[in-house]
Amino acid sequence: MILAGLAFAAALGSSDQGTFGTLPDGTRIGIYTLRNRNLEVKITNYGGRIVSLKVPDRSGAMAEVVAGFDSLDAYLGTNPFFGAAIGRYANRIAHGAFTLNGRQFMLAKNDGENSLHGGLLGFDRRVWDARLNGNSLVLHYRSKDGEEGYPGTLSVTVTYTVSAGELRIDYQATTDQATVVNLTGHSYFNLAGAPARDILDHEITIAADQYTPVDKGLIPTGELRRVDGTPFDFRAPHKIGERIAARDEQLEFGGGYDHNYVLNAPNAQRPVLAARVREPRSGRVLELLTTEPGLQFYTGNSLDGTLTGHGGTVYSRRSAFCLEPQHYPDSPNHHSFPSTELRPGQRFHSVTIYRFSAS
Repeated sequence: MILAGLAFAAALGSSDQGTFGTLPDGTRIGIYTLRNRNLEVKITNYGGRIVSLKVPDRSGAMAEVVAGFDSLDAYLGTNPFFGAAIGRYANRIAHGAFTLNGRQFMLAKNDGENSLHGGLLGFDRRVWDARLNGNSLVLHYRSKDGEEGYPGTLSVTVTYTVSAGELRIDYQATTDQATVVNLTGHSYFNLAGAPARDILDHEITIAADQYTPVDKGLIPTGELRRVDGTPFDFRAPHKIGERIAARDEQLEFGGGYDHNYVLNAPNAQRPVLAARVREPRSGRVLELLTTEPGLQFYTGNSLDGTLTGHGGTVYSRRSAFCLEPQHYPDSPNHHSFPSTELRPGQRFHSVTIYRFSAS
């Protein structure tokens, strides 16, 4: 009976917490583990970062499928938002400025002349309050009025929940003044379980007939462009590397794929399938479901081998990819895009589900 009870508990899942490290000001940072027999995820309340995510291959062998570091100190240094909760505004805002209710707001610029992923001290660099709740981790952060230039005090909750082979992330926010909000997660995936390998053989499908082309600064032009007959058409499965070197101005601007896809179910009330990725050697499959209207597909073009992570893994160019459910980049400056405005009395709620299997 004891053995049966242990097996039942493993199927349902378990959680625990520990200390990940200490900030220079003495603040202790935690690391929280959610697990069941199909998935194990480790999350830190420094930046709401997914530090580790392990899932089985077709033979049942568990392996790491996200890029990350084994110590807090590494996250304090320069890194490309590995595993982070992103806000207040995911992706770019042109010239670090937008106008709301006739008033212009100037944001912190951290990407040339643009603001990227919330600015110099976005949510990825903040300490979140953390609470384990069964098979969920609940993180909360209060972003004060004027932080990084954004108006309104924003109360944000991000909840990570594991069940079977899924990791679900719920993003919620309220404000006391009109503001703009765009929240997402920034995990870098390599389903091979051997990150020294690149991701060019991964086969990807994206449920989008259109994408938002960009200028040289990776700011959307405002056009919604059809993917038909272009290297951006992933409505049927293609290897990531199949057309990544094609002669195409948009691929040249991004150094590969670094573009927002206009999903075919833009007003989903429940999470719908947005993308599917399969790694042929391991058989691992990742399905991404979301309620968001857009999906940023990024192929690790800026990884350059200068960062060393899990178990001594060197993160070289295109050794990982990102799928970031979101509203469109620079939406506050494009009134034809889905609105990112949030007003007092309204609640922002977005759902992302990463569903893993093997075949």
